[in-house]
Amino acid sequence: MVPLGFALELPEGWEGHLAPRSSTFKTWGIIQTNSVGVVDDTYIGDNDQWHMPVYCLQGKDIESENGEEVKGTWIRKGDKIGQFRIMEVMPEIEFEEVESFGNKDRGG
Repeated sequence: MVPLGFALELPEGWEGHLAPRSSTFKTWGIIQTNSVGVVDDTYIGDNDQWHMPVYCLQGKDIESENGEEVKGTWIRKGDKIGQFRIMEVMPEIEFEEVESFGNKDRGG
């Protein structure tokens, strides 16, 4: 879990959708483990900092640690690994069960 360094109080009925930037894998070799993170409007505690769950698939950096070179990925303060959108929560909808749609098949 990479701490993103901010918290946000969303208005009731709104949520944040957190996703990686298009350059995140190319730059750091990491992917977001849950594809898209959804942060609801109740995540507003004093210690509810946003985090991004990531998995490192390939180390992109080599750093010296105790005289040894270590390959890995280091996310530093200010690195831009994610982005988010504020979206209105989808209104409640009702589904209707049918036997067929009556449409032409597309081969799926």
